[in-house]
Amino acid sequence: MLAESRLQAAARKKRLPSPTPLDNCATIQALATAGRTQATRLALDWLLFSGPHNAYDVLPMIQANCRARFTAADFQFIVRTLARSPNDQVSLVDLLSDAETRDAVLDHPRLVEMILSQTGQLTISSAFYFYVLARHVLRRAEIGDRKLSDYIGSLLETFSRTKGLRPPHTEEDSNRHYISDMLLALTRATAEQSFLLRAHVGNYSLFVSGIFHENAQHRSRRGAPDLAFYEQLGRTNFQLVASHSTARRCELNDVYEELADRFHDVRLALNRLAEELINLDDDHHAPFLL
Repeated sequence: MLAESRLQAAARKKRLPSPTPLDNCATIQALATAGRTQATRLALDWLLFSGPHNAYDVLPMIQANCRARFTAADFQFIVRTLARSPNDQVSLVDLLSDAETRDAVLDHPRLVEMILSQTGQLTISSAFYFYVLARHVLRRAEIGDRKLSDYIGSLLETFSRTKGLRPPHTEEDSNRHYISDMLLALTRATAEQSFLLRAHVGNYSLFVSGIFHENAQHRSRRGAPDLAFYEQLGRTNFQLVASHSTARRCELNDVYEELADRFHDVRLALNRLAEELINLDDDHHAPFLL
């Protein structure tokens, strides 16, 4: 079953608004579409099962920007949720005008409780939804960087809507081939395309080993890549993109560095997210969230 289907099933169950395209780094867009040979373009298009001849379109640029994309409905949700306790009440004015107050309030455990306890319609944005969950599990892992939580939230949101991103496939070798093809494409890519590909390999490795870790472990016993493989692959590629000039221009070098240094810890945090807050067992209806 596709990863997008599992995450989108969660959005359907909680009735979240469909994610809107991420705000993107203009520099990346210009670089990714410039100077591409036909051979490289076809390799990338085939690799990601995509129609558009644009590596930027099929390799979305994930940014650490969840908090920048919160909606009015998100802030209203916070005010309503915390209004139930006189000691925790917060004004909408404070949330909108004071970034420190906003960030402190976003760490309140009541927000996670309210999101997960709702059986009816949720009007919050997907950016808010995934940020709060990501922040919750990362803090429990003693990873306090809010910018990293922004990035992981955006990663989960992006993987919920991107057609080319899949969990380990039914065929034992297909996921290995998928990664091998991406690495092969690197040999034909420009420096800018290489940045996008390596970032995608890192993101993909983190997602598979984090959210689909049980699936990956099960398949590794039959010869598929194991979790150690994904960890090494993810760390290596995040470290390589961290030193890229594009990462510095997009202010992602520090995020990539932390992901390279703490890939294992972040992966375990996502394991807990998958085990405790989401459900991957229902293959027919795939309700991603409990």
